Amino acid sequence: MNKRVMFGLTLAAISAITIGTLPTLAQAQTRINDLQQRSNGTTVSGKVTQIVGNDFIIDDGTGQLVVDAGSRWWREINLKSGEQVTVRGELGRGGELDAFSITRADGSVIDIRPPQGPPPWAGGSN
Repeated sequence: MNKRVMFGLTLAAISAITIGTLPTLAQAQTRINDLQQRSNGTTVSGKVTQIVGNDFIIDDGTGQLVVDAGSRWWREINLKSGEQVTVRGELGRGGELDAFSITRADGSVIDIRPPQGPPPWAGGSN
């Protein structure tokens, strides 16, 4: 089975998980197990467990979550499996976290997109 099919199956399984409520503060850390509704400014931390392109799964010990870090042609994120990261974003309609930024354990930040408005890649590649 190829990686994209396996990732799709993993995404479907994770999307089927129903979980708690979101905090109201944008900077508050949210446990993956506590996510339920769409919100601007959700922050989660955990270990990267699987990567396909710029999408990856993060696990914080309470659950797993698919993170969408945008199009590869826009910005290659180059994360590694097992890496500890903190992701700030919004919970998308498909149940994944649409990333605004990713902070690595060493403190370096990968800026993905601003929280307001559509993502820069929404118009497609040039």
